[in-house]
Amino acid sequence: MISQQSGAELAALADLKPARELGLDIYNVPVFSSLDDLLRADLDLDVISVATPNGLHAAQALACLDAGKHVVIEKPLALTRQDAERVLHKALARRRDVFAVMQNRYSPPSQWLKEVVDSGILGQLYIIQMNCYWNRDERYYTEGSWHGLRDLDGGTLFTQFSHFIDIMYWLFGDITHIQARLMDFNHQHLTDFEDSGFVSFEFLNGGMGTLNFSTAVWQKNLESSITIIAENGSIKVGGQYMDRVEYCHIRDYTLPELAPTNPGNNYGGYTGSAQNHNYVFENVVNVLQNEAIITTNAMEGLKVVDIIERIYQSASREFVKAPLRLMSEPQPIAYPQKAAGWQ
Repeated sequence: MISQQSGAELAALADLKPARELGLDIYNVPVFSSLDDLLRADLDLDVISVATPNGLHAAQALACLDAGKHVVIEKPLALTRQDAERVLHKALARRRDVFAVMQNRYSPPSQWLKEVVDSGILGQLYIIQMNCYWNRDERYYTEGSWHGLRDLDGGTLFTQFSHFIDIMYWLFGDITHIQARLMDFNHQHLTDFEDSGFVSFEFLNGGMGTLNFSTAVWQKNLESSITIIAENGSIKVGGQYMDRVEYCHIRDYTLPELAPTNPGNNYGGYTGSAQNHNYVFENVVNVLQNEAIITTNAMEGLKVVDIIERIYQSASREFVKAPLRLMSEPQPIAYPQKAAGWQ
């Protein structure tokens, strides 16, 4: 992405594994075996992009800031609010920018949602429901990988769904009165943490919300969706990656034609969110060369970490390791006759 970005130049790479093994030898730049070696080389670098296991993000970002570099940090910014605050304070002290990678903000449905919510045409917000149902099985949580390790991964909400929590925070603000319930259905031998959860909360700006998530879906991703029930209308944005508007019914409003959403990243055995990382690096160039506004700054990245941390604290990470089963068969429910005109 860096090498393809106008106004940017790929200057160096660093990874623990050999460049040839990773296919990095195709780039005509120095390749270092550690971040320390890269920084000691004293290259004329402006920005360093940290795309490493989650548990290393904060420490590596701090090292880059200490070296006087701007930093792009893959999601999440850190695994604790305290570490995220350290990054933010260091960036302010060093007068350097931190770019938090939250690529879903660039998708046309997300940008449209932002415009609609900020315009106020929905009136009072009542209910916000976010569903994230993905497949992450042994093709993702491979043996010997950092994926699934508590210290390096952090949990399902950090690695898989932090960018959706970012969208929720970006649109509706902070949350309170969090109640969370976590379960581990089919990842007992794959991860150190939950694979599913129900979370309920209230928004400080009004309305209540739920986040339902799972990586226990069989074989392939099911959906990532957000439903809004408000005073003047209702919206649902769905698809595998919140990539299409499935329902829009708002008083005195007509849905405009939106630009197509980029396809999801294909990692072979599994897929991820839409291919929007190019917009992240475009924003980096525009901020540093043209004084544009950072799309997702360090404070916003910190708030996402804070929300996830509070969700996990609510659940106390003492989740049930096996699904609950009914003691007896449920009794059929007699539903009343629908009134005429109902849909």
